Amino acid sequence: MNERYFARIGIPAPAVPDLAGLRAIAAAHTRSIPFENLDSWTGIEVDLDPAALTAKLVDARRGGYCFEHNALLRRVLDDLGYRTTGLSARVVWGAGPEAPPGPRSHMLLRVDLPEGPHVVDVGFGGQTLTGVLALEPDVEQATPHEPFRLRRDGGIHELQSLIGGQWRPLYRFDQVPTPAADYEVSNFYVSRHPRSGFVTGLIAARAAADRRYALGGRTLAVHRLGGPSQRRELGSPAELREVLERDLLIDTSGLPDLDGHLARLF
Repeated sequence: MNERYFARIGIPAPAVPDLAGLRAIAAAHTRSIPFENLDSWTGIEVDLDPAALTAKLVDARRGGYCFEHNALLRRVLDDLGYRTTGLSARVVWGAGPEAPPGPRSHMLLRVDLPEGPHVVDVGFGGQTLTGVLALEPDVEQATPHEPFRLRRDGGIHELQSLIGGQWRPLYRFDQVPTPAADYEVSNFYVSRHPRSGFVTGLIAARAAADRRYALGGRTLAVHRLGGPSQRRELGSPAELREVLERDLLIDTSGLPDLDGHLARLF
């Protein structure tokens, strides 16, 4: 599987499991494999079985959301000799400061290196980490895109991104390892609950080398590094499908009646 994975992301496998190799993998993965919820939005089961993840994200040239991306990446990293731990987070992105805690509905990875523990997360939509963060609090850390930092309150870490000159909280997590059974439960909730945003609306994103694409419904946002952001409403199901293919790099050919589902947005 690893040979097909590295062909998919367009780089050779690192010769040794080191920090430089991890950074290269994270950057290439997020450029090449998009974030998207076309399965859960169109009523298709999201299967976390390793063979299913490889078939979808690697062979079928689709994307997925956090459980799919980070489970696939974790298997690749483990095979290369990295020491990984799966963690879970509560998403606070878009929530007000007084909002009650949400569920642990997000998956991320800790990778232990000689330099210390690092956070890797290739599955957080429009704010996906394109780099690797040292698990150190209150240190601004550069990535190929925005700077990020981790704040710590007791045993809880909060990931923040510098957007428009302001630090914005994304999610909170602790260091307790998450067993596979918990990811299965969270995946079922995220992909099947009638009020889940991954069921009620179309979401897709990709981090290109010099910009981020973020699609919500029929609204496409393009955030250029060091430049202005642009938003526009797409005018037809055909244009929306073209954006999914051209900008998000999603092969939509295997999705049944996708045009009918896209037409619901117009």
